[in-house]
Amino acid sequence: MKVFVTGASGFVGSEILRQLVAAGHTPRCLVRPGSEGKLALREGVEIHPGDATVAESLEGALAGCDAVIHLIGIIREFPGRGITFRQLHVATTENIVAAASAQGVRRFLHMSANGARAGADSPYHRSKWTAEELVREADLDWTIFRPSVIFGPGDGFVTLLAEMIRRFPVVPVIGDGLYTFTPVAVSDVAAGFVRALTTPAASKQSYHCGGSEILTYDAILDLIGAALGRERVIKIHHPVLLMKPVIALLEGLPAFPITSNQLTMLLEGNSCDPAPWAAAFGLTPTPFTEGIRRYLKP
Repeated sequence: MKVFVTGASGFVGSEILRQLVAAGHTPRCLVRPGSEGKLALREGVEIHPGDATVAESLEGALAGCDAVIHLIGIIREFPGRGITFRQLHVATTENIVAAASAQGVRRFLHMSANGARAGADSPYHRSKWTAEELVREADLDWTIFRPSVIFGPGDGFVTLLAEMIRRFPVVPVIGDGLYTFTPVAVSDVAAGFVRALTTPAASKQSYHCGGSEILTYDAILDLIGAALGRERVIKIHHPVLLMKPVIALLEGLPAFPITSNQLTMLLEGNSCDPAPWAAAFGLTPTPFTEGIRRYLKP
């Protein structure tokens, strides 16, 4: 298959790109001019220069393609630079859906997020839901994926926590640390996307993507510490009511590690039942400890 891919240079996109090529597919990647070097590989990959936020740059971009994999997303907004959930989640989806419909590409695989829903507390989840609605309303053979937190080499979750554990004798935790996650390996998420291309029964379906375990935040820290050779991870739990105003005050600084929106999502947790997803695509989710030991070194 020839597959049009957005967000191919990102964390998940890089793994999907590798698996598409390995499976014999030809990805055509939407890439901003000058950003070709960010792709995980070039051999067997077509490049289409353009910008998903600019509808005109998508004219003819999908010609000859059999499917679309739409991955563009951000976890943090920078409004002063035009980087917003509305722009990157909603507007890009609207443009890619319109391009697929106009250019006759019916198969549409869409990256959403676990927790996306109408009326969600976080603007991130609300924007993801709005994007989902655009996909569902289109006359396309769509499949929506909603991953929990994704881990793997180069991730922005386990790698960040591992660095904190390495550098500091005590790790700060907001709240009781009992909020739960179902961490899922990036290789498994990518495999689901690639297998969905040849799974007709997945059309018009939404899948929650998760790993084999539901883990608390504290437990995740302990497992990362064990992978790093630490016998114990000492934690200091900070009251939520104390941290909220501090985060609200400092979140405008790009270097500050968390925003109010991210705090809301953190405390909400991010767990799901991955069984329907795993069954649909013949997947055996990678256990968290096994997965992180492949790339975390003491």
